[in-house]
Amino acid sequence: MATNTSITTTYAGEFAGKYISAALLSASTIENGGIEVKPNIKYKEVIKKIATDGLLKDATCDFDPTSTITLTERIIQPEEFQVNLQLCKKDFRSDWEAVEMGSSAFDTLPPSFADFLIAHVAAKVAQKNETNIWSGVTANAGEFDGLVTLATADGDVVDVAGASIAAGGVTAANVIAEMGKVVDAIPSALYGKEDLSIYVSQNVARAYVRALGGFAAAGLGANGTNAQGTQWFNNGSLSFDGVSIFVANGLGSNYMMAAEKSNLYFGTGLLSDINEVKVIDMADIDGSQNVRVVMRLLAGVQYGIGSDIVLYTPVA
Repeated sequence: MATNTSITTTYAGEFAGKYISAALLSASTIENGGIEVKPNIKYKEVIKKIATDGLLKDATCDFDPTSTITLTERIIQPEEFQVNLQLCKKDFRSDWEAVEMGSSAFDTLPPSFADFLIAHVAAKVAQKNETNIWSGVTANAGEFDGLVTLATADGDVVDVAGASIAAGGVTAANVIAEMGKVVDAIPSALYGKEDLSIYVSQNVARAYVRALGGFAAAGLGANGTNAQGTQWFNNGSLSFDGVSIFVANGLGSNYMMAAEKSNLYFGTGLLSDINEVKVIDMADIDGSQNVRVVMRLLAGVQYGIGSDIVLYTPVA
């Protein structure tokens, strides 16, 4: 008689945290240090911001508390999401797992494959999370409001009208001028801050590299910087007008945002009881050859001070 070994595995609460962490924190913006992470939000957290008027006054003999401090706040409240995936063990009968599964008609999915499934799901969640961080919209299934969505609705954010999408958007020919619009809009108190970056979409980054390579009328000559074309660039660091450039893979095409890393927040609850990761072998439950993967997690973003953010939005 064939033996069917169950691979059912369950992690819950803080024990699921390391798997949830792999799923969420592997998003490129987080992994590359482009945003502050608040890892242990149970429900919601208040991000306080302080505004003051002129603190420095002419000296007198008296205590004259005429300066004012205004406290305002923004709320980061991660939303709950789930992953439900089902596969059939027979689908792996002819591939590299066949040796470990054996020749039995009652295929046994190798225990090591449970880890593979979790890792595969985590990678897909990380990819989706990267898009959500920047371009997500809560009204869409599986998404939370991203930074662009939040900033677009905030009157305090400095808005910059971008290149026309109908005319081709940001290209090597206009990227210098378009990025210049962003830098020119950065508040003077913010310019020069150590953690200030211009977050750009992939197509903007490519256009900038090509402009520096001499593939546009940017005053660099036909061979670009140091007559090297684009050969000098190997996915290293970029900067523009003294401001570092961060390539945000989840940012929509032709979008840019100037902000301090310390003003952008990603929130989750790695210790939350809501966290759950399961690999369930259905053979023990309904006699089928199916395996289910279940994951529950929390995720959301927010920023602190809208007036310290510049949002470049392409026009139709």
